[in-house]
Amino acid sequence: MHIKKSLKTLLPTLKQRKRYLVFEIVSKTPIKGSKGVSEQILAKSQEFLGILGMAKAGIQILPKYNTALQRGMIKVNHKHVDELKAALTFIGKLDNKEVIVKSVGVSGIVKKAEAKYLK
Repeated sequence: MHIKKSLKTLLPTLKQRKRYLVFEIVSKTPIKGSKGVSEQILAKSQEFLGILGMAKAGIQILPKYNTALQRGMIKVNHKHVDELKAALTFIGKLDNKEVIVKSVGVSGIVKKAEAKYLK
């Protein structure tokens, strides 16, 4: 007889506290694809923070990108929000187009960040 054992859930004190940062891309011509944007953000973040810093920050690009407003969302550890904002300022080109990537707002809840900044 085989007994299934499930993994214990993590205690709330051991879970990573996270924030959702909404960014906006300012450019003369619209940027269509979110894949190139996310790759560039991750590359600049790694260049600025390093591999260990990226691991501590826990940066994840969420698939929530509004092409009309050119805004997207990033999940990050609550202690590394300012470092991510600094990394975003170093992005100067996307798809060979001059751009400015700026932070619009930060929230602790996905729904609030979506409602307030992405729509």
